[in-house]
Amino acid sequence: METFFSFLEKRVDDCSSLLCVGLDPHVSDLKEPTPASALDFCLTLVKQTAPYAAAFKPNAAFFEVFGAEGWTALKQVIEAINAESHRLGSRIPIILDAKRGDIASTADAYARSTFEILGVDCITLSPYLGQDSIEPFLGYPEKGVFLLCKTSNAGSGDLQDIKLPDGKPLYEHVARIAQTWNIQNNIGLVVGATHLDALKNVRATAPELWFLSPGVGAQGGELELALKSGLRRDGKGMLIPISRGISRAESPAKAAAEIRDQMVSIRHEIGRLRG
Repeated sequence: METFFSFLEKRVDDCSSLLCVGLDPHVSDLKEPTPASALDFCLTLVKQTAPYAAAFKPNAAFFEVFGAEGWTALKQVIEAINAESHRLGSRIPIILDAKRGDIASTADAYARSTFEILGVDCITLSPYLGQDSIEPFLGYPEKGVFLLCKTSNAGSGDLQDIKLPDGKPLYEHVARIAQTWNIQNNIGLVVGATHLDALKNVRATAPELWFLSPGVGAQGGELELALKSGLRRDGKGMLIPISRGISRAESPAKAAAEIRDQMVSIRHEIGRLRG
């Protein structure tokens, strides 16, 4: 059976891209503060950037803020991505950025909502309630999860950098334990592109896992340095989410194409250097 990450790798090969287009309809970016305007904003991005997107990442919060109508808009965005996938002949993964984390019975409801009702392919989760809090999501072997490991925000070190008795930071423990849970090839890690040393450390700790690495662009992360720090030996293993750098460009299609082309060039150079 195909797993989420084998499906993702097919898409990466089809589009020669590691770009994850963030769908974050900030109210300040909308023509009107309405769910209809949020929907139009996202549909425009999907249509313009689909050829260059290895994945799309709608952020649940920017839809939930509009209440029930926002949830309906999110469902319509997901349907539009699937329609573009069909048009292109290459299915584009959809990652719900929700950062869920709760006890097992509540997690079961979140998992059903995410995978059965919304119909997305993957979700971001907090692992800090332990294995039983993510098991309901792992019960969908064809779906994927990205566990928060070392996040891109400035305050991530408050907890994630705490040293354990072995002298290693907590985020490295998350990377280690994630591999023991990854029996169905459906777990990846969120490792911010703003923390290059952490990227290198987590890649050394988890050489095969996929990373979702936010922070390039608006948060100050640099694309080339992030890829050099986090790519696997095969030149894959990272998705780079970019939202505002594309959505606020004069031409989102051109911006996405240029970022994709940068990625191709950087990956080629890294491959040449690694021999």
